[in-house]
Amino acid sequence: MSPSDQNSSPDRTADQKLTPPPGRPAPEPPSTEEPTTPREPLPAPPDQHEEPPRTPTGVVADPDPDSVGQQGSYLTTKQGARLRETDHSLKAGRRGPVLLQDHHLREKISHFDHERIPERVVHARGAAAHGVFVGYGTADSATSAGFLAEGKETPVFVRFSTVLGSRGSADTVRDTRGFATKFYTDEGTFDLVGNNIPVFFIQDAIKFPDIIHAGKPHPDREIPQAQSAHDTFWDFVSLHTEAQHHTIWNMSDRGIPRSYRMMEGFGIHTFRLVNAAGETSLAKFHWKPKLGVHSLTWEEAQLINGNDPDFHRRDLADAIESGAYPEWDLGIQVFPDNEEQTFEGIDLLDPTKIVPEELAPVQPIGRLTLNRNPRNYFAETEQVAYNPAHLVPGIDVTDDPLLQGRLFSYVDTQITRLGGPNDGQIPINRPHAPVNDMLRDGYGQQADHPGVAPYHPNSLDGGNPFPAGEDVRAFTDLPVKVSEGTKERKAPVSYEDHYSQVRLFWASMTPVEKEHIIGAYAFELAKCYEPTIRRRQLQSLAEIDETLCREVATALGEEAPAPRGTVEGAVELEASPALSQIGGTWPLDGRKIAIVVDPETAGPELAELHEAIASASMVPVIVAPTGGEVAGVPVSHTFAAARSVEFDAVLLAGAPAPAADAIPAREAKAGARGAGTLDPRVRLLLDEAWRHAKALGAWGPGREALEAEGYAADDAGVVAAEGWSDALGQLKEAMAAHRVWERFPTRV
Repeated sequence: MSPSDQNSSPDRTADQKLTPPPGRPAPEPPSTEEPTTPREPLPAPPDQHEEPPRTPTGVVADPDPDSVGQQGSYLTTKQGARLRETDHSLKAGRRGPVLLQDHHLREKISHFDHERIPERVVHARGAAAHGVFVGYGTADSATSAGFLAEGKETPVFVRFSTVLGSRGSADTVRDTRGFATKFYTDEGTFDLVGNNIPVFFIQDAIKFPDIIHAGKPHPDREIPQAQSAHDTFWDFVSLHTEAQHHTIWNMSDRGIPRSYRMMEGFGIHTFRLVNAAGETSLAKFHWKPKLGVHSLTWEEAQLINGNDPDFHRRDLADAIESGAYPEWDLGIQVFPDNEEQTFEGIDLLDPTKIVPEELAPVQPIGRLTLNRNPRNYFAETEQVAYNPAHLVPGIDVTDDPLLQGRLFSYVDTQITRLGGPNDGQIPINRPHAPVNDMLRDGYGQQADHPGVAPYHPNSLDGGNPFPAGEDVRAFTDLPVKVSEGTKERKAPVSYEDHYSQVRLFWASMTPVEKEHIIGAYAFELAKCYEPTIRRRQLQSLAEIDETLCREVATALGEEAPAPRGTVEGAVELEASPALSQIGGTWPLDGRKIAIVVDPETAGPELAELHEAIASASMVPVIVAPTGGEVAGVPVSHTFAAARSVEFDAVLLAGAPAPAADAIPAREAKAGARGAGTLDPRVRLLLDEAWRHAKALGAWGPGREALEAEGYAADDAGVVAAEGWSDALGQLKEAMAAHRVWERFPTRV
């Protein structure tokens, strides 16, 4: 019998196929030539599981967000075995040693020991929220980015942060604030990773370790925390004078924002945009808050750090919970994409420079609304990973040397902080666009990749994944011409101008803002131990403005030096009113009004006032001698627990006499001196609110008490009315400007 006869079978027809031996690398035979027709990924071979994916907590993945939370009624191990007891270790007798076989003890303690991950080197202290971005359709002439189309809704996750402090530091320190937005677009994730200040301390990313080492606590004593008021910071910025522009922004009111909801945001760098016709332009991104840009006073910020270190976190979460959703317009400044990459003499690749809005107006292109708080801080706010290299079609980077370094640094830091290269698979970081990469394995791998050919080109997986052709919309690295040059470690000549824009910022401030800047420099430099460093920084102030230098020098007991002169070719600009925070009126959403009550005289009008404030999207806070209720309205704060810095304005609804616990030996606030009959803690609350330029109001017995304490009805920002409705109306008018700055005369 021939071999062919031996392999034949009377039961098999000629068109039937033999069962293949196991080990086939792909479910379909490969083609001879490289596949060129795009197709979906091949299905998994029939021997591989068809189990539906499950969440980290053991249930089948489901659109319901609760499916990723804890499941069932009973306590279990992390493998799902139910437990009867978790309060006692397994021991050899009630007083005997703990046994090594106690797997529940070992699992519980071991997991606890590994709950912490490395905090961010910078921006460790943060708060975040989910929201939605809606495009206006006004960016079409500049960019083809799909998420900016008219009416297009895109989910977002926004994280705000301080820069220098550790994760456990306070919120209201003087510092730059991070403003990072993750757009989950259907063309891929776009991360706009910016700050509340439009410039940076350095022009080149190679200096980033230097500025952060200088700003962080001194390495020997690990102090001071979350502050720039120390020798190493001022040593660096006074020597590396390109940092002076960012520094004056930090010394301004921008360094101590009232709320994340009241901050501008900036993309810092210049980006390159491309529209549907392939035309390019250069652009800077801006966030404009609906509520305006407002700040704290320095004394207020320091008091808050002790009274409520979570002030900004709480403010953001409370506003969203109460329905006062924070909103911003996203805008762009657009510039011609010329060979020099400059505009009106300003180098667009220098991240220490701005383009005044008067020269290039900000064009609104979309609206951001934050409307949901995170479910879990660690899972979302702590594990979210931003990266300026996360780009989408229509938006590309420029040759800004700081931006170029950030493109590498953000990837690199996540590998350490989030335990490997798969941080993009953590739920908060997962794209909302289909992913078909060729990246495999690594720590934290959560995808279950079928197929055998994660390389290109291939035939075993049918050629999948295919590079997008010209007929398919995809990200394109724009073919930008690079000018010829010599490989060298040098910066353009235009980068040598370190002071013209610092002078622009100073000249754009109102007198009260200038007073605040003088006070900030005086405070910070007074904290420096070395006189040499103070004097060196005074020299930089002399290059900015004579009055600024003289006033700070006087506060420090130093001589004001003479300026040494400007850099040749510096571009001197007119003042930019857009840089000032003061002027205009703004919505009061989420503002808090303290209603100080006397339980002996409060009546039904208290509830009416409470609801009138709430219906105006503000937060009424009843402040009373003790807890409980007053006239049927729950008390939010007692005199002992309240502090003026928690509120945006104060309404005195009565004249509460000293309460039973107003004992200076028990509580220092009760020792506030004064000749009136009010509880001393109320007197202190009024005094602080007055000093911080907040509006004060009263009616009825409260009006008489306010006048008895020395506050006159014609004082700036003081409201004395006959009834509560009139008092609230006038108070709202005063609050609309944020603060009553005209209360205190200025000297500059």
